Amino acid sequence: MPQRVDILPQETIEKMKYVYQNTLTAPPQGAVFRAKTANATVTAYKSGKVLFQGSAPEKEAQKWVKKTDTAAKRQQPSKQGTTEYTPPPTLFKRNHIGSDEAGTGDYFGPITVAGVFIETRQIEELKRIGVTDSKKLTDSSIRKLAKEIVKFKIPYSLLVLHNEKYNKLQRQGWTQGKMKAVLHQQVINNLMKKIGNQPVDGIIIDQFCEPSMFKKHISSENQTLAENTYFMTKAESYSIAVAAGSIIARTSFLKEMDKLSEQLGVPLPKGASKKVDQTIAKIINSQGEAILDTCAKTHFANTKKARMYI
Repeated sequence: MPQRVDILPQETIEKMKYVYQNTLTAPPQGAVFRAKTANATVTAYKSGKVLFQGSAPEKEAQKWVKKTDTAAKRQQPSKQGTTEYTPPPTLFKRNHIGSDEAGTGDYFGPITVAGVFIETRQIEELKRIGVTDSKKLTDSSIRKLAKEIVKFKIPYSLLVLHNEKYNKLQRQGWTQGKMKAVLHQQVINNLMKKIGNQPVDGIIIDQFCEPSMFKKHISSENQTLAENTYFMTKAESYSIAVAAGSIIARTSFLKEMDKLSEQLGVPLPKGASKKVDQTIAKIINSQGEAILDTCAKTHFANTKKARMYI
């Protein structure tokens, strides 16, 4: 996938975030923002590094690089990022594990993480039934595909971090990035036990932070990175295992949202929009603010924003 990296002034990054406000998505660990445009996905980090990745990264980058007072310093991906942790293209067609998560950018609902082990012989059949990047699918299609994937009796592992546990960890100082890293690693550990002696040529994690940060997160919980583990942004577009994992994780998230909506007697919207703020206010008015701990990621800014509707 074409990409470029630039070092831009913080002033420019703040302006970018404002301009992209309608296309913002959940940012990875250490990022100021992430936005998806027609040309590229733009991820800006606190260090000043801005990654443009997609169909036309040069076109998107030029909107900002040419506006800086001096020529922007170009930064090439590190050797570590391009070799040690980047999956070889041949891996996508071999036996491998892929993991992905859902719910991280949603105020309501848990975080779900799923890992799937796919054998070479299953790849084309999964493509045939429509397994692809879950972000390109409707919720109803995702639910149907999850059922089809299960019919293949493909080994998978699924973990759900419910809101009460999420909020407890957050108050203890855990970042969302650490939560995700530990969940991904546990899913992979579970799956490796499940498949036993079957040959695994590699593991692909849909990247949400730098590999060094991922390793730091899991090492703090006495876990180590499995051999031949790779990281890749938008991995679900390349790996059927990651795509299947994203579908299972998303389906689980949708089911959990259905349960919470039924328990609260209020349809819970996805995301973190103004509609979410208004729903929070409605819940607080009818059931009290304490109930949010059971159904929401309470440290999100939406909790404060909702008070203007009370």
